[in-house]
Amino acid sequence: MTGPAPIRVVLADDERMVRTALRAILSAEPDLEVVGEAATGAEAVAVVREQRPDVVLMDVRMPEVDGIRATEQILAGLAGPPRIVVVTTFENDSYVYDALRVGAAGFLLKRAEPDALVGAVRLVARSDTLLFPAAVRALAAEHARAGRTPPAWVGRLTGRESEVLRHMAGGLTNAEIARRMGVGAATVKTHVASVLAKTGARDRTQAVIAAYEAGFLRGA
Repeated sequence: MTGPAPIRVVLADDERMVRTALRAILSAEPDLEVVGEAATGAEAVAVVREQRPDVVLMDVRMPEVDGIRATEQILAGLAGPPRIVVVTTFENDSYVYDALRVGAAGFLLKRAEPDALVGAVRLVARSDTLLFPAAVRALAAEHARAGRTPPAWVGRLTGRESEVLRHMAGGLTNAEIARRMGVGAATVKTHVASVLAKTGARDRTQAVIAAYEAGFLRGA
């Protein structure tokens, strides 16, 4: 009996040494497969279209097309696009925040330990939770603009949807939210879908970013 197919990964970074190190770490894992590399954002878009990976590790500062625009193009141009994780030197970089706003699933520091890197790839590929939720919340809270008029979607959330959004920001999975709220997993899945639709978010990360920008969530 064969196991699940390996998680297919594309590496996008303009530094060859970084790509080589990432490849070595990921290729040592039997359930991970590096299927392509790119040194620019434009190359990343082309490689992803050709290889159709599950996960892209994307540097934000690259020549020609940066990681933010590459993320936008990948997510807008493909049906069933990969999950994109920003790999960055500085976690409070405004580039990282912009990448999350346009649809990156999360971010990872280049100095992260190999186990954290491997775990992040597995998490975004096979889980319905946020990648490092505390870091995402801190970044969102830092960049959220105070004093803005809340968008209309805030008033359209039901009480249950509001509760689900707060649990999403806390990094809970659908199963954990279901247990916390005393409802079925299918009910939570329905609420999550409604939250994403009302906030105009592609995924949980974008929804949390939108919630902070709207003033719905405050503090880290």
